[in-house]
Amino acid sequence: MKYIIHICRFLVGALFIFSGLIKLNDPIGFSYKLQEYFSADVLDLPVFMPYALGIAVFVVVLEVVLGVFLLIGYKPKFTVWSLLAMIVFFTFLTFYAAYFEKVKDCGCFGDFLKMDPWESFFKDLILLLLILVLVYGLKHIKPLFGRFPNTLLALLGFIGSLWFGYHVLMHLPVWDFRAYKVGANIADGMTVPENAPKAIQEFTWTFNVNGEEKVIVTDGSYPTVEGGAYVGVETEVVRAGYDPPIKDFSIETEDENLTDTFLAEDHLIMVVSYSLETANAEGFKNVKDITDLAIRRGYTVIGLTASGAEAKAKTKDIYNLNFDFYLCDEKALKTVIRSNPGVLKLEKGTVVQKVHFNDVDDLELPEVPRKPEPIAEEKITLYFIDDEPATEEEVEALDPDTIEQMNVIKDIIQLKELNMQNSSVVNEIIKIKLKEN
Repeated sequence: MKYIIHICRFLVGALFIFSGLIKLNDPIGFSYKLQEYFSADVLDLPVFMPYALGIAVFVVVLEVVLGVFLLIGYKPKFTVWSLLAMIVFFTFLTFYAAYFEKVKDCGCFGDFLKMDPWESFFKDLILLLLILVLVYGLKHIKPLFGRFPNTLLALLGFIGSLWFGYHVLMHLPVWDFRAYKVGANIADGMTVPENAPKAIQEFTWTFNVNGEEKVIVTDGSYPTVEGGAYVGVETEVVRAGYDPPIKDFSIETEDENLTDTFLAEDHLIMVVSYSLETANAEGFKNVKDITDLAIRRGYTVIGLTASGAEAKAKTKDIYNLNFDFYLCDEKALKTVIRSNPGVLKLEKGTVVQKVHFNDVDDLELPEVPRKPEPIAEEKITLYFIDDEPATEEEVEALDPDTIEQMNVIKDIIQLKELNMQNSSVVNEIIKIKLKEN
């Protein structure tokens, strides 16, 4: 029995330290996961939302410290019962998320290892059994060292965990497991390879044939059933298809998608602030200095945010910023960098460097060839009235009361495909639909 206790002690302690350190490496990311659990769609505990980061740091530090305590045998009774309470809570949480299909990824190992809630639940169930063994064999858990060395190691474990958590909050995670890490190409991360596995779905069709229920299973095609009345269909994903690591990332204005344009830049500085309203004021003062320097040295500088036009204009005015902000999904920006604001240096879409607003002085900005000023292009517009080609004069001659709808197309990708097909240089399409007489 004693040897079984030692094995369980090592497994539980090591796993808690590993899991805790992975999350402690990125406490902001873990706080986002806690906010998801606290949301109305899951546990409906909005009162805890503002304290998610503090709770995240407390939980992961406790996780690491208890793992250290268990391995060195410090206060075994307190340690084992604390571990039991923690794992019971985690097991309930993962079961709830899995059973009610509320959360897709439990966040147990951060971005290092994605686990769906059922996988996490069974992992927690195994841990619960191991900890119950430790509860049963508590008398066999002895200190590894004398009283003073054990107390010193316990204290060092606690202080070290707190220091590490503070360090990554004031800078960036030491280990970056996300799709926007240094060396990753953002454009490639959004691309689905041609030979990527496709999703396989199974469709179960139900028909009523002469008063009896008939079930037919297909891969998606609608079955032909003579004399049968359609009742319903259920779909099941047999095998998931390729899921690109980067989703919802874009660089947009109100009417243009400029993602491809900016990701093709040779030297791009990207200032990321998922929320300008909650961004750190001192951080933006630091960003102002470094972006001015970048512009002087030939870099293209842009900002990315999910905030509205008013917040963008206000922020630009307050800090006298010399670059424009573009729109991007808030969740994507939170994933890009754990700093609000944060700064990325890209070369043709590849992340070369990422810095927290406290570390902008570390950004490497050697002089680069300055881009020539763009030559003003002639604006070429195609006009259509009721899908028939028209001239500008014909459009201007229309009575506004006869127009039912007007669409202005400036999407860069759509126009690029049109120009390639027709060897043209159109940069705008205006389509007008007239009211019916």
